[in-house]
Amino acid sequence: MTNSMYETCIQACSNCALVCEMCASACLREEDVKMMARCIELDRDCAAMCAMAAVLMTRDSMLAKEFCGLCAKICRACGEECAKHQMDHCQECAKACMSCAEECERMAA
Repeated sequence: MTNSMYETCIQACSNCALVCEMCASACLREEDVKMMARCIELDRDCAAMCAMAAVLMTRDSMLAKEFCGLCAKICRACGEECAKHQMDHCQECAKACMSCAEECERMAA
């Protein structure tokens, strides 16, 4: 595989990482932060995984494909959690996570 084969997935991962960071920050500003704890945890984990997946694909690492499979798993978990909350930032995050999960699953296949 070459980096160009990873391009769509790298973009999805990079976007998801940023959207998850924004969602976590916005969740921290919500009135009931305790209610948002799981969302914040998953946002942070997802952002870190997506950023690393993008780096590994950029490097054409031998671990990129395997890591994308794991990234898809955290993206789905984060997307499902964010979808439970009605705030715009959570809904936007859920969409980014599910889109990234699909790209990562395609890459890992």
